[in-house]
Amino acid sequence: MQIPFVNAYTQLPEECFQRVSPTPVQAPQLIKFNNELARQLGVNLDGDDTVFKAQLFSGNRLPENSDPIAMAYGGHQFGYPNPELGDGRAILLGDVVDDQGSLRDIQLKGSGRTPFSRSGDGRSPLGPAMREYLLCEAMYHLGVPTTRALALVTSGEWVVRQMREPGAIFTRVAASHIRVGTFEYFAMRRRKKTIRALADHVLERHYPHIDPQADDRYLTLFKSICQRQAELIAQWMLLGFIHGVMNTDNMTVSGETIDYGPCAFMDAYQADKVYSSIDQEGRYAFQNQPAIGQWNLSRLGESMVSLFSGGERTAIALATEVLDQFSYMYAHAWERGMSQKLGFSEVKEGDRQRALNLLSLLEQAGLDFTLFFRRLGHMIHSDPHSGLLIELFSLPGCRNHLPAQQSLQTWLDEWRHELKLREPDLEQVKVRMESVNPAIIPRNHRVAEAIKAAEEGDFQVFENLLQALQKPYQEDPKFIQYQQPPLPEQQVLRTFCGT
Repeated sequence: MQIPFVNAYTQLPEECFQRVSPTPVQAPQLIKFNNELARQLGVNLDGDDTVFKAQLFSGNRLPENSDPIAMAYGGHQFGYPNPELGDGRAILLGDVVDDQGSLRDIQLKGSGRTPFSRSGDGRSPLGPAMREYLLCEAMYHLGVPTTRALALVTSGEWVVRQMREPGAIFTRVAASHIRVGTFEYFAMRRRKKTIRALADHVLERHYPHIDPQADDRYLTLFKSICQRQAELIAQWMLLGFIHGVMNTDNMTVSGETIDYGPCAFMDAYQADKVYSSIDQEGRYAFQNQPAIGQWNLSRLGESMVSLFSGGERTAIALATEVLDQFSYMYAHAWERGMSQKLGFSEVKEGDRQRALNLLSLLEQAGLDFTLFFRRLGHMIHSDPHSGLLIELFSLPGCRNHLPAQQSLQTWLDEWRHELKLREPDLEQVKVRMESVNPAIIPRNHRVAEAIKAAEEGDFQVFENLLQALQKPYQEDPKFIQYQQPPLPEQQVLRTFCGT
């Protein structure tokens, strides 16, 4: 067993974490181990059998040189401050240096109680653990910065939530698990030295291009975090992804997507779409995600303001100036990505409005977001007034067929005209569009189908879906069923956190 831990996070002040060991489970069984990711991490388990891996990734057996801890953090949940959250059901085994020379955390989720569990049991049902495995691996192959899945193990025990469910432990890998809420935790306690130590760790770990001796290094760090989050959220919006619970403790300073709880990908486009059962007011609706990202980063700025140059008034002004740039950072990333989805090699005046007009038409007609953009690429060499795009209007749930078709045909004529004016190589346009418009996403009904089968002891549905999600930009005939939107009876209207 070789996991080359370096345990950099435990070199920070001890108030950043509490040491705790996983609670053993009765009869762990390995469901899935990510060999590709293991090799990237330098984790050498090729010669070990599934029984040993189940013991290791259930927490029953600790690897050598691990230094298990529960991380301390607070944050804002649905806009309200919570000074003490922390890892209530997760234990960080340690961090390793991957094959790119970067630090990566290895963490067990569902591994038992910690000092931050409060009244919780520290366990995870199988469904949420499997959902996170599928979603984070799907995001990785879609090209979105994300945490990764290393292993999934059943516990052989039951977990009681609304009902009795089989338990599981999920092994998550992240560039780090440092969150906006981590900085908030120490700002709420006025621990300026710890905030500085944490910021120095983040600089070295995630933003090595910033001069660690520069007077404005912490402000540059804050701006860099804002830039990464703007680009990340733009990618979510371009793929129809709804995080569902964008609390500040669910936003990393590394710029990775984290905590796949009540998240979902949209089927039919709807700007104010909400899936999360706990988001009663629609705070984290699809269209609100950029603004919520900026709100969360405002909390980070407040937490870091003691690090910025000048007096308090000057520091606040500097942070505010950076935050005011966030909407431009996001708009630039979204417009660039949307232009690529529409086949254009660069952004020009009028492209933003063209894209907004299209989204309005998709919403009026109730058209499938992913399928529309994927099939739009097929219209490069065919008649846009017939064929695959028009077939979308025959899918269940579409509205106002004739008026919507007429409006869309007008839009398509204008789009094709603009494309021919600006792009001399239409074959390259098609290649570009197919590289950013996926054929396959982890549709809610397929994820639910895999979880239901697994709860009944059949893991092949999970395995088949995972294989399809690893090739999202390819149209493999054997995965054709994963491209299809749900039938009315298959629709998933609510998603759940699972904690």
